[in-house]
Amino acid sequence: MTAAATENGTVGARVRALRESMGLSLRDLAERSGVSAPMLSQVERGETSPTLAVAGRIAAGLELTLSQLLRLDEGGHMAVVRAGQGRTRERGGHFTEELTPPLPGQRADVSRHRLDPGARTGGPGDPPLHEPGSRETAVVLSGAVELVIDGDAHRLEAGDSVTFDADLPHRFENPGSEPAELLAVVTAGLRRS
Repeated sequence: MTAAATENGTVGARVRALRESMGLSLRDLAERSGVSAPMLSQVERGETSPTLAVAGRIAAGLELTLSQLLRLDEGGHMAVVRAGQGRTRERGGHFTEELTPPLPGQRADVSRHRLDPGARTGGPGDPPLHEPGSRETAVVLSGAVELVIDGDAHRLEAGDSVTFDADLPHRFENPGSEPAELLAVVTAGLRRS
């Protein structure tokens, strides 16, 4: 195998791992990046090396800089996400900040969620359920929420924590009149039964 083929495979594997860690299909990333799904597939399989322009568009679709995608700015085996600089999204009063960077092979993700009064997670446009075998631990930082899991509701208040099988249908709701905030850690595919 040539050095170029090895490098292509490394970049491709990184793109695939990052895409999957974000819960994106090839089609999703194609829409976000403007790079065709067949081209993305070839890059992920190491069959082609993207031009810098294409790599830049892929990086943007993954919410990264080109340097981050190509790991030009990484030192050692540590990545720091500074306060307020995590990837964010907001839908219908549900604000999420991803506190872990999208690294290849990442098996756990940490996110902070703020729910305005009446807001809930798991609404239209939210990411799909977690992969089979996933577990989630959530800690309520402020306010109160209800966890509705597999049809059963559980009230949680500030300081309470819960661990559950995250591949079951679930959502957090804020039935109160004040915003609620929680921290969630999802471990992917680790449960054995």
